[in-house]
Amino acid sequence: MLDIVRMSGTSATTGPDTDWVADEVPVALVYNGISHAVMMTTPTMLKEFAVGFSLAEGIVKSLDEIYDIEVEETCSGRAVNLEVSSEAFWQLKSRRRSMTGRTGCGLCGVESLEGAVGEVRTVAHTQRFEMRHYEAALGYLYDAEKLGRLTGATHAAVWVHPDGTLAGGAEDVGRHVALDKLLGLRALSGWHVGALVVSSRASFEMVQKAVNCGVEILFAVSAPTALAVKLAKEAGLTLAAFCRRGRANIYAHPERLTGLPLAA
Repeated sequence: MLDIVRMSGTSATTGPDTDWVADEVPVALVYNGISHAVMMTTPTMLKEFAVGFSLAEGIVKSLDEIYDIEVEETCSGRAVNLEVSSEAFWQLKSRRRSMTGRTGCGLCGVESLEGAVGEVRTVAHTQRFEMRHYEAALGYLYDAEKLGRLTGATHAAVWVHPDGTLAGGAEDVGRHVALDKLLGLRALSGWHVGALVVSSRASFEMVQKAVNCGVEILFAVSAPTALAVKLAKEAGLTLAAFCRRGRANIYAHPERLTGLPLAA
């Protein structure tokens, strides 16, 4: 908590007041001794963040290529040291990508336009989500934002089982990092079937991360971008955005969503 002077209307507090604020620290992701990325994050779930980032960015193809993870506190932030397979490390070095990201940054340091978009992967078409669980799924975002309820400074991402129950969630000051943390938690927990719900917009890089991790269904509270919709259609991802209680816009592959209200 921090001391503040609180103004309300035409008056301000005469004595010191306090307010909750979210922590934000630089976190370095170090692969086989070489620093690859520095991201500004909330210093929680850093192991999950490292796993999710590695999978979502295509640095590793599976958990089998990550041999060890250690988190250490430094004088200026945190360092997450990952030991990865020699093949994954060689491919990482060949990409020559050095990225320093601030809050909300998803593609900093990519060296070319081709590197930003990359090869379009396709996801399997094996899952369904019953829309009678839809509103409960949206409600789980509130449950995941424990820090956000105090500070109003975080985004959240949750994974929902096909039966509508909550698998787990993550939050962070950055929407990309919140997603990376959730994708890492999903991989470590072995959750494969279900739907992803995010509190943010569905930008291109958010959809790209989901596709790279094999997610088939994505619900976003805010707007999509045209490039994100294009990617979802090409990759076979079910994408719904502007998700609110009782309504949503479904932009790609609605066939996975069962029990949709009939058109008038």
